[in-house]
Amino acid sequence: MCSSSASADALPRPFDHASHFVDPYATYRQLRAQAPVHHIALPDGSPVWLVLREADVRAGLSDPRLSVNKAHSRGGYAGFALPPALDANLLNIDPDDHLRLRRLVSKAFTPRHVETLRGHVLAAAERLADGLERQLARAPHVDLVAAYANPLPLTVIGDLFDIPEQERHDFSAWVTTMLAPPGREELAAAIAGIHEYLLALVATRRANPGSDLLSGLVAARDEGDRLTEDELVSLVFLILMAGSENSQHLISSGGLALLQHPEQLAALRADPGLIPQAVEELLRHAHPNHMAIRRFPIVDIEIAGTTVPAGDTVLLCLASAHRDPDRYPDPDRFDIHREDTAHLALGQGMHYCLGAPLARMETQIALATLLRRFPRLALATPAEQLAWRTSFRSHALKELPVTVCVDAR
Repeated sequence: MCSSSASADALPRPFDHASHFVDPYATYRQLRAQAPVHHIALPDGSPVWLVLREADVRAGLSDPRLSVNKAHSRGGYAGFALPPALDANLLNIDPDDHLRLRRLVSKAFTPRHVETLRGHVLAAAERLADGLERQLARAPHVDLVAAYANPLPLTVIGDLFDIPEQERHDFSAWVTTMLAPPGREELAAAIAGIHEYLLALVATRRANPGSDLLSGLVAARDEGDRLTEDELVSLVFLILMAGSENSQHLISSGGLALLQHPEQLAALRADPGLIPQAVEELLRHAHPNHMAIRRFPIVDIEIAGTTVPAGDTVLLCLASAHRDPDRYPDPDRFDIHREDTAHLALGQGMHYCLGAPLARMETQIALATLLRRFPRLALATPAEQLAWRTSFRSHALKELPVTVCVDAR
């Protein structure tokens, strides 16, 4: 499939993506057994260094020699080719600019402030659960991704930015296409759609400010001159994309994991107080983002005995780290009673996920609402027949057809 090397001389080997997409965890397990670092080629031929073991991934996430800034790339995979107004976001910036931008929005995502949104998220989950009931009155099956997992985070983040409902769905569709494009033309059209929409959105809010998060960011740009126009638009892009995309797929992947493990589902129904702990296990076991944001060594570095040249692309594989037997006992087992709930799904160090408190709360509420409202939820399609978004970066469900027996309330 691929090989590792203790030097940078070896050419990258092709990666068997067809096999990988079927069962990525089996791929990671095989690669980890061979070596901790592999030099591979992505589908487009771009060379990357894939880091697989938990200790090395954890160290890499906090290593200041591994930069997220594309300016340090000397070839290989560097991510999407985005216009400056989308590219100047927190995922591509090292300190001190990263800290400056992060401070502008961090108050909106502190655990204390997020807790004030709990009632709003609960109400949104209940409305969507009502919609499931109405759909089941017309059909025996429903796609949990489209009817529940996707719209809940989109509703929450859209309300924070005061974005009209149809525009939220348009933005989400562009992001979906961008992350898993059918072709280059579709990718370019999706990026152009996002770019044009956000420029217009910022201009509209500048002309008609309100009390929403976007109005506050525009004011910070115009009054305090604390960020450039590109940084402003890029920050909006990142918050909207990450605030919807990541939680959407975590909720759907979490739902699937629970439905595949009926004993775990029964334990949660018997003790809903276990839900926060269950969400942490879901973040370890089934988080859709398999890779951290690509990084570039600013100097030649050694990772687990392998020399990686400055400017090459390094991918820290979170999903492999979370299944590393040297870190987790019986790592492939999904266990909501697992005592060691530490994981890297939300990052580490400076790039720790800004929206982590909100993502946790949304997932907890989403699952708790489903368990309470629909006590006899079951897969309507065998798990092996489910469709997944084919990307080396993530493993996300396209659909999750379920049969639901609605609880008479």
